[in-house]
Amino acid sequence: MACAAASTTLLSSNPRAFSIRAAAPMASVSNPLSQTLSIPKSFNGLRKPILSRVPHSISLTRGSHSRRSFVVRASADLPLVGNIAPDFEAEAVFDQEFIKVKLSEYIGKKYVILFFYPLDFTFVCPTEITAFSDRHAEFEQLNTEILGVSIDSVFSHLAWVQTDRKSGGLGDLKYPLISDVTKSISKSYGVLIPDQGIALRGLFILDKEGVIQHSTINNLAIGRSVDETKRTLQALQYVQENPDEVCPAGWKPGEKSMKPDPKLSKEYFAAI
Repeated sequence: MACAAASTTLLSSNPRAFSIRAAAPMASVSNPLSQTLSIPKSFNGLRKPILSRVPHSISLTRGSHSRRSFVVRASADLPLVGNIAPDFEAEAVFDQEFIKVKLSEYIGKKYVILFFYPLDFTFVCPTEITAFSDRHAEFEQLNTEILGVSIDSVFSHLAWVQTDRKSGGLGDLKYPLISDVTKSISKSYGVLIPDQGIALRGLFILDKEGVIQHSTINNLAIGRSVDETKRTLQALQYVQENPDEVCPAGWKPGEKSMKPDPKLSKEYFAAI
């Protein structure tokens, strides 16, 4: 898949600052909520493997042997980690308004947590979406924006936001929900299930340069952890601020890091 180069145009990273435009009615949608009533039979279970998938070879290059070059940059289309995130511009719902979101507008300004979920008005999805919203302030303190994406229309997103949480709705959210009705965004991030037309639970952490530094993809029945997402983000920010260090398993802020060196790393192992 081709990874679009990030735009150099820097606009406001605050979703409220986007120009707000009402979405044009979609001729193919006779009932805005009709698509939320049909749930794939396999949704409650696990995605069935696609046996016809052809494996791709992956080529990675390390660059120089300097410790400052320890982080690997991917040189192929796959994996996405290490490459510039595919850019997109799409309609979204925020603060009960229709807005436009362009990913590259965050470049140079914010880290981004971009997560995909299968469908509106479902089961595991609202627990994840509201959990990220409830802790949005913690990510703001880390200079990070959160963006949620599904293949539903902005009309469905709006109806879900306007539904009370006790009734399976979302209530007001503190970040945009993006509409990927064309499924092009899900496809470009490798999370689209072709035979079902919905996305797996993919989550990507982008640094301020728009490079994907982390990704996880869960099957449909498995929810994600806000705690682990925050911890991974903090580890990413730490190693970018301290490029001659790396973070061991389960590292959290304030804990001892490691030197990516055969001799210097022994300091860490000797202390544990």
